[in-house]
Amino acid sequence: MYEVEMKVRADHGRVRDALRELGASARGAITQRDTYYDAPTRDFAETDEALRVRREERGGTERARLTYKGPLIGETSKTREEYETDLGDGDAAAAILDSLGFVPVETVEKVRERFSLAEYAVTLDSVAGVGEFVEVETEASEGDVDAAREGVARTVESLGLDPDEEIRVSYLELLLERDRDRP
Repeated sequence: MYEVEMKVRADHGRVRDALRELGASARGAITQRDTYYDAPTRDFAETDEALRVRREERGGTERARLTYKGPLIGETSKTREEYETDLGDGDAAAAILDSLGFVPVETVEKVRERFSLAEYAVTLDSVAGVGEFVEVETEASEGDVDAAREGVARTVESLGLDPDEEIRVSYLELLLERDRDRP
């Protein structure tokens, strides 16, 4: 399965108004803490892969997931192969990764307001240290990726945003870039 996504910087107030006008369904807010790891045998920054333990908090309940994201495919949108599984204990998973030589790179913290709009997930992300963003995403099988990209771009436009302003790097990369630019 492929995750097809577009991310742009945006004012959340304007986008909330557009979502209301389009009849989107609110799915609630969630807080996420994503700890990204680098492999002992290769540099994920060079191979354009990602491995993370995500801890989500909603309504006082925490849940953890392990996610692998493969390299980006194509020239538009953030489309990549993705595998994800629930974890019983995020701390135990982090300890296993540490024991195997995986190195924590950075933790990205964000609050996500989630909406459904037709077959698309729309999130308004407030990311600590880097700002406000809107993500529109869907899943697609290999043969349907191009159609999914077009649908994601149309949905971005329907929110009053410009797909040409897409940011194809991850929040992790934005955070690391910000840290490199500091004196």
